[in-house]
Amino acid sequence: MSHGIRLRTVPYDHPDAVELNDQVQLEYEARYGGEGDLTFLDPAMFVPPRGRYLLAYDAAGVPVASGGWRSHEKNEEGYADGDAELKRMYVIPGARGLGLARRILAELERDARAAGRVRMVLETGDQQPEAVALYASEGYTTVTKFGYYRFHDSSICMAKPLQTP
Repeated sequence: MSHGIRLRTVPYDHPDAVELNDQVQLEYEARYGGEGDLTFLDPAMFVPPRGRYLLAYDAAGVPVASGGWRSHEKNEEGYADGDAELKRMYVIPGARGLGLARRILAELERDARAAGRVRMVLETGDQQPEAVALYASEGYTTVTKFGYYRFHDSSICMAKPLQTP
């Protein structure tokens, strides 16, 4: 599958994380037109145990994928107590199809569950059918929209319980 790939926890503002974030923003611009994701993200949001940010590195030490989660409690943007929100899930074009997004997702779910989070939530969009398909295949279902883009027609919000009742 993804031989020689190693996952590493890094700060959200690590230079490699910034590089991949710049790439995903360009992809959002290409798919949706206009600007990238304008959701406010602060590096402190991803500091364990209230969050985590992961990068996947190939055997040569090149960053090829990213993803993180951050904690939320009930608020006016539609989050619920105990939510963990996925952010910046991205795989560079040359590393797609290796199962990296699925691997990062599984690790982020495990980590959020261990931190006591009860639900993993995410916001994606109708121009990212491969993301929607990935999340659906991992047990995510569409939910009432939340977050910065909750009033946008192209927004798709999904969630999955992390704790068994």
